[in-house]
Amino acid sequence: MLPLEGITVVSLEQAVAAPFATRQLADLGARVIKVERPGPGDFARGYDQTVKGMSSHFVWANRSKESIALDLKHEEAKKVLEELLSKADVFIHNLAPGAVDRLGFSAAELKEKYPQLIICSISGYGTFGPYTNKKAYDLLIQCEAGLVSVTGTEDTPSKAGISIADIAAGMYTYTGVLTALIARSKTGKGAVIEVSMLEALAEWMGFPLYYSAYGEQEPKRTGASHATIYPYGPFKAGDGKFVFMGIQNEREWVRFCKEVLKKPEVAADGRFDNNSKRVVNKEALKEIIEDVFQQSESLQIIELLESAKIANARLNTLKELVDHPQLEARNRWSEVDSPVGPLKALIPPVTSDEISSVMKPIPEVGQHTAAILKEFGFDPDKMQSFTSIDAAEN
Repeated sequence: MLPLEGITVVSLEQAVAAPFATRQLADLGARVIKVERPGPGDFARGYDQTVKGMSSHFVWANRSKESIALDLKHEEAKKVLEELLSKADVFIHNLAPGAVDRLGFSAAELKEKYPQLIICSISGYGTFGPYTNKKAYDLLIQCEAGLVSVTGTEDTPSKAGISIADIAAGMYTYTGVLTALIARSKTGKGAVIEVSMLEALAEWMGFPLYYSAYGEQEPKRTGASHATIYPYGPFKAGDGKFVFMGIQNEREWVRFCKEVLKKPEVAADGRFDNNSKRVVNKEALKEIIEDVFQQSESLQIIELLESAKIANARLNTLKELVDHPQLEARNRWSEVDSPVGPLKALIPPVTSDEISSVMKPIPEVGQHTAAILKEFGFDPDKMQSFTSIDAAEN
């Protein structure tokens, strides 16, 4: 039996944060009913068409779900959602602040009607405060949370290359719902959960946040290097490729100088004999390291680093990640079905000797509408006015 088998999640979701959270619940066996607008559905379906005509975002975050199309401007559609929620264990939504309340599904009303229901809202800034109604896209949250101030080069602040604010909020939603389910098994009571993208990403800013709050200055942007550890980051080899490496302690530093640089005297140099000094004098140290690295190809340097037990990495492209030998050796790729046929999918990263993740198809918009309506006592033929593509166009 899967851990969440028998748990029903109704999700009024779009974009990344909520779909990522509910997909992980589906991975554990929960039934996830995704409520979408008739016609276009979740707007993330239209972000791109790179996966055989489907959006890469949508493919990633929406497998193993059922899709029901409902135009919630209609009172009859609201009655359907109400019936779904009356039988649900979890309700997750990430519409604009106040939108769900205006539809008549506020947390206060739902809690009174269904005390066993776990209700979770995801928003950019939370349900109160001066930023509540401010638009919150991933880039903007990265800026507000200070991430962009510590990412990039000294001259160019940069955002993370993935939707990290959405992912952080999705992860806390996922773990928050699991926590609430455990609590409900003990008390019988549901819960009202709120996850803010800003607060989720602010938590992930822990090291630079505390460093800045209690230090005399904030960490500087250092590209792929580390603001407070050196050597740590990219160093150019003789073949023009970069080798990434990191020294974490003084034992490694001494070993690196002796076995990789073949210059044991550098370890004892007064400019470099502890990490703080190496950070201050990193330009001089970088010149010494790269003078040695220029004499070898990148793979030869990686072999030396491996032999000396110094942490290192290649700079992989994403296509190289797809073919990564470690992922292949551990059988991390599976397949899921979709409206465009079978697609590769990474198996979730938590492995268990007792549990296999659900890897069911990615749904079309409203693919399960008729079946769900019948299951919950509605006649699909009488619901065309607020469930069909024609309804979306009117």
